[in-house]
Amino acid sequence: MRAEGLEKVTMRRLAAELDTGPASLYVYVRNTAELHGAMLDELVADLEQGAPAGKGWREQLIGELCAFTELLFAWPSLARSVLVLRPSGPHYLGLIDRVLGLLLAGGVQERQAAWGADILLQLATATAAEQGSRDESVDAAGEEQDLALAVAEAEQHSYPNVVRVRGELLSGSGEERLRWAFGTVIDGLRQAG
Repeated sequence: MRAEGLEKVTMRRLAAELDTGPASLYVYVRNTAELHGAMLDELVADLEQGAPAGKGWREQLIGELCAFTELLFAWPSLARSVLVLRPSGPHYLGLIDRVLGLLLAGGVQERQAAWGADILLQLATATAAEQGSRDESVDAAGEEQDLALAVAEAEQHSYPNVVRVRGELLSGSGEERLRWAFGTVIDGLRQAG
């Protein structure tokens, strides 16, 4: 996966690397999607040290979610794959447990915490998949410039709301926007009844 990307990680190729037949791999994983889930689970194991002590539950949770997102930034094709599968390995389950624990420590009700953990991890995964796809694009910088130019040249009579907030529309660093997104969802979960 490191050398050629996730697209090249197939049951057949893995079997060849392990000097066995693809059929023998199906004893351990049912399909390529499950293989991708196992790969994610191994990567998530590196996150298990958790956020540094001394921070409040909200900052710990945002830190945990940012770390997961950053991990997936390094593997955009895996992030895209994870969007359509349900990881269930022990390390991923540990990540879910830590997210739930922090939400519950913050006073989020159980149902909101359970559903919120799903939304927060989906946001992390989708952000990494989207940003990773942009980073792989040959003309990513050009596309970003095109959007900035379109926003700058938007006319009041056609796009009054874009003009109204144009100074903020593309403001902030990626990390600032990511932390804001997680914080906004977390705050909403606390308010939900």
